Amino acid sequence: MNDFRLYLETGFQHIANWRGNTPILQQLASIPTSDHILFLLALTIRYQFADWKKILVLITAFTIGHSITLALSVLNIVAYSVNWIEFLIPVTILITAFSNLFVKKFVFKTKFPPIYFMALFFGLIHGLGFSSYLKSLLGRNQSILTQLLAFNIGLELGQILIVLIILIISFVFVALIKVNRREYLLFISAAVFALALNMALDRIHSITF
Repeated sequence: MNDFRLYLETGFQHIANWRGNTPILQQLASIPTSDHILFLLALTIRYQFADWKKILVLITAFTIGHSITLALSVLNIVAYSVNWIEFLIPVTILITAFSNLFVKKFVFKTKFPPIYFMALFFGLIHGLGFSSYLKSLLGRNQSILTQLLAFNIGLELGQILIVLIILIISFVFVALIKVNRREYLLFISAAVFALALNMALDRIHSITF
């Protein structure tokens, strides 16, 4: 039970805390948490509170992808280049931010829009982004699946908190200050795109072909 709570807390604070204060998070300090927050921002900035059901499905799709690669890595089923993953993560942010350019009417009637599958696929990449840091910790005990479950539930809760903050900020600007919704979307997406592009350019030099 203590293990479950510890990994639940770790998953939550991994996404919701910049630094973290649990023993495990101190070992994960080098993980670029800002990458995941930027991705969530690019992914959800098109939505408002009225779209909460769609957002929940979207974030869950990202978590499913995240969980799959984390589990596969911990169980040593997949192998990958850390440098490539660290480069691909900002690329996922770039693509997601760019996709916001095509949102014009803010009418989301499609049951399973392409962005859901984008979140699922990109979640696979983000999961590998920090799995190597957790592998040795999870491997110390036999209850790997329980720890993975706890971590990912915590991660889902942390993501919901981040998205809630994004929605509140969007509500203030769009509903209260009356900023044009599309202009707001384009401005935020452009800022995220610029930050992600800088990350990608910084990391491309470490890739070996």
